[in-house]
Amino acid sequence: MMRSPLVAGNWKLFKLRAEAAAFAADLKGGLSSAAGVGIAVCPPFTSIDVLATGLAGSGVGIWGQHASAAESGALTGEISMGMLKDAGATGVLLGHSERRQLFGETDAALADKVPAALAAGLLPVLCVGETDAERESGATNEVLARQVREGLGKLSPTQADIVVAYEPVWAIGTGKTATPELAQAAHAWIRSQLAERFGEAAGSIRILYGGSVKPDNAATLLSQPDVDGALVGGASLEAASLLAIAAAARR
Repeated sequence: MMRSPLVAGNWKLFKLRAEAAAFAADLKGGLSSAAGVGIAVCPPFTSIDVLATGLAGSGVGIWGQHASAAESGALTGEISMGMLKDAGATGVLLGHSERRQLFGETDAALADKVPAALAAGLLPVLCVGETDAERESGATNEVLARQVREGLGKLSPTQADIVVAYEPVWAIGTGKTATPELAQAAHAWIRSQLAERFGEAAGSIRILYGGSVKPDNAATLLSQPDVDGALVGGASLEAASLLAIAAAARR
């Protein structure tokens, strides 16, 4: 089944609003170089509206980096799915490895967040991945199966309008990158787990690779049959770099 490629840039804790506006102008001006590839940007909450305005009509997705499953309440510092949508977001990252490791986000919490995102009209992007210790102990498939099964556990078989991002924790911000063969094996395993819940619809779910993706290694990684795009960190902070990676994803 053909799946249109998708490349998303996660800015993490970078860029003020003026910088976001300049990025939006640069990105919009270069989109023709990546025609046929979906592009999304994940800015800090404070710049969602800036990108929504600067990229209006471009088709570029704007994703939050995190959100609560709660619609409202006494939850100081949190932001709801509806608030993201209201600010101009079209999707949301859920379960990024930094959220899991640094802020204690659990599979059980994600099981509530994924359907909450769908209910708010946002595209949920569930991040999964194993640590170096888990890989060395041979637990990669077990970890990925658990994260997919539990994180998507409250979706019905018809709720397949999601994206999954495989980000081996040992390759994030380390300069290490999974080989194309390793990435393909992990993505194929994830798709097999998706098939258990969604059946044939699993063939239409895009699975992105995230882990030190750069313009010079993107083409070989993104050429694998089950690698449908990339979740890019540091290399997404410059529009030209993100566009180069997107161009490498063209099929």
